[in-house]
Amino acid sequence: MATNLEHNQAMTFSRIMLGTVQFGLEYGIANESGKPAFECVCEIVKTAFEGGVTALDTAAAYGTSEEVLGAALERLGLREAMTVVSKVPPIPDGTDAETERFIERSIRESLRRLRLNRLAVCLLHREDDLRYLPVLEKMVDKGLIGGAGVSLDSDRFLPQAADIRFIQLPTNILDRRFETFWPVALQNKIHVFSRSAYLQGLLLMPEEKIRPGVAEVIPVRRRLEAIAQETGCTMAELCMRYVLSNPAVTSVLTGVDTAEQLRENLRLAAQGPLPQDVLGRVRECVPNLPESLVRPALWNTRG
Repeated sequence: MATNLEHNQAMTFSRIMLGTVQFGLEYGIANESGKPAFECVCEIVKTAFEGGVTALDTAAAYGTSEEVLGAALERLGLREAMTVVSKVPPIPDGTDAETERFIERSIRESLRRLRLNRLAVCLLHREDDLRYLPVLEKMVDKGLIGGAGVSLDSDRFLPQAADIRFIQLPTNILDRRFETFWPVALQNKIHVFSRSAYLQGLLLMPEEKIRPGVAEVIPVRRRLEAIAQETGCTMAELCMRYVLSNPAVTSVLTGVDTAEQLRENLRLAAQGPLPQDVLGRVRECVPNLPESLVRPALWNTRG
């Protein structure tokens, strides 16, 4: 753990991190355009770099994302300029030796697809694999990764999170599940990569397109839209700046389908944190919503 901590203290990440799942999968409840073409991907990555975004998030499980991203970085000459975070896919049961071989092979395959020599950070993609974190940390000593951590989707593992140096988790204006963790993250100087600022598009999509299973979000969303209107900002700006208002968050992931969407997200992010009075109003109007509403993996259970 000490080795990982030393790497953690030396690393820096841009405040905005480009999510790249869209490069390899048709992703998000509001997605109607499919995967962007390769030329569009190159334009997005170039726009990110020119806008000060040097951190990228991908995963072996994101379809062809790693391959597409690697090709784009090579074409643009940005392989050495970007900080890439990827993830080990779900780990099958096996002996300690088999687990270590699986993890190392997965990372080497990711590096091949990304056309990189080393990942800045590698995360366990499935939170239930957290018990394998010590094995993943061995890859730091092998020079394959700079740091190891986990991607969380629920609050079940928060008691163990205090000793993890790199964590990705969902953070948005509706999700209160991780509030007790923020002081711990600050105190322990944990790198927190926040995803799902727009809740996979649910917070921004036209109301009439929200399916019945998650329609419970509509009254809360309307109250938030009223706050946004009264404060002179869009719903997207309110959502983005809400996450940026959290000092425990190292980087906010934003996934886009076009360079124009990214430029708009960067413009919103440039506005900085929300004023304290607006933050207070937001927190007052959002109740503790059920996990099945704020956790996309459970949406299918809601009909």
